[in-house]
Amino acid sequence: MTPPFIVRRTSEADWQNVRDLRLEMLADTPLAYGETVEAALSRPEPEWRIRAARGDGPGTTAVVAIDTITGRWIGTMGGFLGGFGSTGPLLVGVYVAPGSRGRAAGVADALLDAVEDWARGHGSTLSLHVHEDNTRAIAFYERRGFTFTGVSAPYDLAPSRRELEMQRTLPTVHAPTGRHA
Repeated sequence: MTPPFIVRRTSEADWQNVRDLRLEMLADTPLAYGETVEAALSRPEPEWRIRAARGDGPGTTAVVAIDTITGRWIGTMGGFLGGFGSTGPLLVGVYVAPGSRGRAAGVADALLDAVEDWARGHGSTLSLHVHEDNTRAIAFYERRGFTFTGVSAPYDLAPSRRELEMQRTLPTVHAPTGRHA
């Protein structure tokens, strides 16, 4: 049975949990991020506070999934406006802990729903960059309607490998009409 979880935005006060989850994700799937564990370990507390505050920042969002029984942080995703050659919202920092992965768990879908809700206020598409060898992530993004744009760039930590751009048109959310069937 999948543990119950909540999804919420991060705040500066979450900096230690943000740091711990970042270190976990870098160790678990190093090819998915443009940072090494060693680089992350060298970052000072004020930088972690800035990262944690992205949940409430202008032009950014950071959401986390938290197991409501244990309090363990089991996933995260973020969004930025522009950057990395993108002109609209960009999905970044995607991670779900191994025990919470898979469609049945629902963690990745809930996190992406939250980022898409934020992105809708900033554009009609959501873009991302994924390492060409990260087949698990590519399969998830394709299931959620992302397609390859044909744009790629060298992967920062190994320039002989590529990061591929994917994009999705965000569905319009219709407000309830107040009528009942």
